[in-house]
Amino acid sequence: MAAIYVLFQAASSAPSPLYRIYQDQWQFTAWVLTVVFAVYVIGLLGSLLVVGGLSDHLGRRPVLVAAIALELGSLVLFYFAGDVLVLAIARVLQGIATGAAVTALSATLADLAPPHAPGRTGVVTSSAPLTGLALGALGSGVLVAFGPAPTRLVYALLFGGMVLAAVIVALLPETSPRRPGAAASLRPRFALPAYLRGDILPVVPVMIAGWALAAMYLSLGPNVAAQLLGLTNPLVSGVLVVLLAGVGALTIFLLRSRPATSLLAPSAGLLGLGTLISLAGITQETAWLSAVGTVVAGVGFGASVLATFGTFARVAKPHERSAIFAVANIIAYLGNSVPSVLGGIAVTAVGLRTATEGYVVAIVLLTGTALVLRLTQVRAEPRAVTAPGK
Repeated sequence: MAAIYVLFQAASSAPSPLYRIYQDQWQFTAWVLTVVFAVYVIGLLGSLLVVGGLSDHLGRRPVLVAAIALELGSLVLFYFAGDVLVLAIARVLQGIATGAAVTALSATLADLAPPHAPGRTGVVTSSAPLTGLALGALGSGVLVAFGPAPTRLVYALLFGGMVLAAVIVALLPETSPRRPGAAASLRPRFALPAYLRGDILPVVPVMIAGWALAAMYLSLGPNVAAQLLGLTNPLVSGVLVVLLAGVGALTIFLLRSRPATSLLAPSAGLLGLGTLISLAGITQETAWLSAVGTVVAGVGFGASVLATFGTFARVAKPHERSAIFAVANIIAYLGNSVPSVLGGIAVTAVGLRTATEGYVVAIVLLTGTALVLRLTQVRAEPRAVTAPGK
């Protein structure tokens, strides 16, 4: 199940190294590029809002089978895409498929977690997205740089992987019994139970900051590397994603035994610091300095994902896991989409360099907010413990 989770995320990042090729072939602007990136997230958010809790009622397997079928359809469109409209339609379908898959997969992983290792779900659901993003971008970059048919081969390979995933899911024993209320669960909703809000709200700013930074690397990253750092090889954009998401996944593995609450403040600090170092490298046109900043930010990104998704995994009750993970993914992908669209508009309006600087400032402000909220929460905890009746 973890491997299938990684596969879906790899498919979502695979187009990133190809965006400059598409731009050159079809002559569209940076704003259109970010819209193509964002329509994926629009489809994903719609899917999370509508079917995010469906597997709690129908079971995990039916939802996963439907998600894989949609993903296969999107890969066919990617393979034959000849203009930006088909590319956008493929991204929307891919977003819908991924939204349906990630909540069902997260819930399945929670169902399968052994009683002696309750924290394993948080580790896997935290590391799988970052691992998939890194592998998808790097693998695609390698195929673009060295393989034949650069705009098609990666999608053919992903199609084969998804067919294998379908076989695995078909053989998987169902982990969640059917419950009534499937039709009612399709009503879009975005709400957390009141008892969870105190745990969840402090993690939201750093969650948005981390995924907004990932969006920048996946959408505008190839243009930043080419135009501001002079790195035009398609493989570079894949390597940059690995330095961010791959380092993040490794960080999650190394810190997997640490409590999620202890990681929130350090992750926010490292994420903000690394982003600033990367900006310094861009402004000085020094690629190695930008790479160092990306690695530091990657450590912060990984720790923040472990802190945030680990918190969701810890507080979600069995009967609401799919719905709670849907909320988690909605927050993450809002952070992944809205800033990237605004960044694309800013690139068109004020230029790539100024837009990049503004993007970094916004991320640093979000990480600062996360630090303040976490410190406030820590100060309040002793008072809550010593209050009468506690």
